[in-house]
Amino acid sequence: MVDEEPNEAEAPTFLSAAAEVARRLDLDNAAGVPEDRRARHLAHAVRKPLLQHVSLSEEFFAPLMAAAVYDPDPSFCRWFIEPALYTFGRRRVMTALLNYARTGTDAEQAGAKRAWYCAHLPLRADRSPAYAPGGSRNPALDESHEVVDKWLECMASPDRNGA
Repeated sequence: MVDEEPNEAEAPTFLSAAAEVARRLDLDNAAGVPEDRRARHLAHAVRKPLLQHVSLSEEFFAPLMAAAVYDPDPSFCRWFIEPALYTFGRRRVMTALLNYARTGTDAEQAGAKRAWYCAHLPLRADRSPAYAPGGSRNPALDESHEVVDKWLECMASPDRNGA
């Protein structure tokens, strides 16, 4: 008989998500760190390098969002949301969080709620070189009223499928 339920060992974790972000930055050396502190260690290691990049490749988006959603501490998920906001825009980040809230596991839905707060961070030209030169930014990247409305509908829906 084949087990149809997802294997818990295969489920993403904060450690696997943070490790993937670190690996993409070539910062994945946490071998000497105890297992219970490894995820936070990796999160600390990637924080500044993520914000120092002028841009991040497309391959960073999903791991950043996963790390933000799986981070159990709402104060620290900002470390993954903020660089995603600068590079990929508020609209795309919020849309990804909305998708987690609609279709994710209970843990992913809770993580999306924690990360949603950080998705509203003000963006400042002096905070990241990813902000457009001259202090301007394509406003379409950050247009999010429609996504916010969908989020509110989703949160009001008892089944979280938010049509």
